[in-house]
Amino acid sequence: MALAATSSPFSDELERLLKRNGLSWRKLADLVGYTPSWLSKVKNGTPPSAELARLCDQVLGAGGALLALAAVETGTPRPAQLPAAAARFVGRIRQLTELRSVLSGAGSQGTPRMVAVHGPPGAGKTSLALRLAHDVAGGFVDGQLYVNLRGYAGEGRPAEPAGVLEEFLLALGVASEHIPRGIEPRAKLYRSLLAGRSMLIVLDNALDSLQVEALLPGNSDCAVVVTSRKRLAGLAIHTDAHQLQLGPMEPAESVALLGAVIGAQRSTAEPAAITSLAFHCGHLPLALRIAAERVAVHPGHSVHGLVGELEDEERVLDALETDDSVAVRTVFSWSYRDLPDRTARVFRLLGLHPGPHLSVAAAAALTGESPGITRRELDRLAAGHLIETLGDGRYHLHDLLRRYAAEQTERMDSAPDIAAAIRRLTDWYLHSTALANRLLAPYRVNPLLLADPDPAVRPLELTGADALRWCDEEADNFAPITALALSAGLHETCWKLPIALFDYLYLRKPGQLWLRTHEPAIAAAETMGDKFAEGWVRTNLAEGFRWLGEYERCHDLYEQALVLREQSDDRHGAAWVLIGIGALAVNRGQLDRAMEYGGRALELFRALADQEAIAYTQLILGDACLADGRHEDALRVFDESLRTSERLDDHYGAGLALGRMSEVHLVRGDPDTALPLAERSLEARRRAGDRWGEAESHVRLARLLRALDQHEAATKARKAAARIYAELGDPRALLDD
Repeated sequence: MALAATSSPFSDELERLLKRNGLSWRKLADLVGYTPSWLSKVKNGTPPSAELARLCDQVLGAGGALLALAAVETGTPRPAQLPAAAARFVGRIRQLTELRSVLSGAGSQGTPRMVAVHGPPGAGKTSLALRLAHDVAGGFVDGQLYVNLRGYAGEGRPAEPAGVLEEFLLALGVASEHIPRGIEPRAKLYRSLLAGRSMLIVLDNALDSLQVEALLPGNSDCAVVVTSRKRLAGLAIHTDAHQLQLGPMEPAESVALLGAVIGAQRSTAEPAAITSLAFHCGHLPLALRIAAERVAVHPGHSVHGLVGELEDEERVLDALETDDSVAVRTVFSWSYRDLPDRTARVFRLLGLHPGPHLSVAAAAALTGESPGITRRELDRLAAGHLIETLGDGRYHLHDLLRRYAAEQTERMDSAPDIAAAIRRLTDWYLHSTALANRLLAPYRVNPLLLADPDPAVRPLELTGADALRWCDEEADNFAPITALALSAGLHETCWKLPIALFDYLYLRKPGQLWLRTHEPAIAAAETMGDKFAEGWVRTNLAEGFRWLGEYERCHDLYEQALVLREQSDDRHGAAWVLIGIGALAVNRGQLDRAMEYGGRALELFRALADQEAIAYTQLILGDACLADGRHEDALRVFDESLRTSERLDDHYGAGLALGRMSEVHLVRGDPDTALPLAERSLEARRRAGDRWGEAESHVRLARLLRALDQHEAATKARKAAARIYAELGDPRALLDD
């Protein structure tokens, strides 16, 4: 007896789009170049190849939805992104009860349950949101998403919604190459993936309603917690979000928080002094915690005496009064002035680091101290709650404390000392980034020349296995550091840092980071009047816009870059511009133009003997042939690319070529021929040490094996992919759950 055919989310959506467009399955087969029998398998639940999903998405105008469904159909990830809640959370019982009630209630059809917490800095909005989220997380069976939107973080520009959507889609199991370009397609795909799912989304530190709107799900099974320093009126109007203003704590709560840190014995021994201390802290949790720690580390002093010191310092700090509470600044000063000189200097200089977190090595470069001494000083600052320990040798400085530290630097350190610290910091990032990226792509010709670093700078000593992890850890810092170099007049460092970062950007393709690092670099190159530098930066930026799907911006930048490359007699750079224009032409379906520019680039690269560039150019030419339906030509050119990579001993490039050859045979409806090519692609990526590529190859094999009804082998391949993703901390590890 024959088994009944089963559909899949991909085939269901494909069926819906066919009806919308008035097309039959047979007509679709003609449009995408696949056989009707192969599409019949897909209709009945066989997973599509990446190439088939891409073609169907284009033909039916799905805006990336089909690509995403094809990418995640092997399982449903369950992200769990909530950071840890405060270990000693005290008070706010009324607010927590109110917010829990909203999130546990019934939502309106098509609208998520939503709470928005707003209040001044230091009021504990994030702590409250995380406590709430952990309390209710069990009611959201499909997981939690979290993002710091950096609306008021003082660490560069606020997070771009498009970039946040990219991270959320990755967490939901969408492979990077299947994420659509542009905020609207990403938002639609995000809402599609959350439809029918029960998830909790925490949007921390939002700038305004506009930043949040694209990140909202479109169903009542989900819930959203938002924090911001201002009331988000737009959310209240459009989503009926429950607004909660969070101000200072109640006096009894403040006393309880102080007691939790100081200890019951001292708190009960001097109740009046504890009450006075809470008052002088303005009942703000951030100030209370810092003050309590200051008291706790002086067990021999009376609390009353320490409060007296605080009252004296309030008068000293009158001149520092701003919109923030004077009491908060007073508490900062109290803790700061108790620091040894060396520790105080480290704290001041930390205010110059513009990123959301920093490592011991970066702090050592900033201060000019050894890593060992720097770690000791950072731990002292963390013990006093002046900085926060994030783990793995990384630290975070609250934005209010960052501003206070920067003020102290301006008051206490000379302009030459500040300039030297910034130069050391940006120098460290430049040389460490250049080393990491050379390790990521040792086969790539890189003509970037760097001057020797400052003698006090110790660039990281990385291995190939460390390079990608380090870049991932520092990703949020690259754009703020590039902007810092520009503002400090370090123009050469400013344009060279994103150039040194290119191999990471090319591998990960984080669109917003690509743009945010290269835009200040263009300004630096223009200020210098360096056409060579400007041409290089515009070339890289054009490629970033191509991956984001902003083809007009990409085209304009490539045209400008080509002129600059020719004016500076940069033949190697001009060749990269030509192949970039060729790749853009493939994206736009201008296949004759793609072949023309690809051919010109290939001629130049051959004259320059850049073998890796030759292999890449051959891949683009093969893509043009494949898009034109010239399958034999595509196979021939991909084979040439493969041979070029093999002569170069470039296993990474060989893996790409083999994967593309496998795709050609999938397009032709021949999974039997595609399978051994996919297996060779896996081996090449394994030899290259490309763990992400290895996992992706396992996923491709799983799909092929399922198409060939080899279900046991397919399950084994899928589990192998999940194990590697788990090792790498990639959300796609959850595909095996």
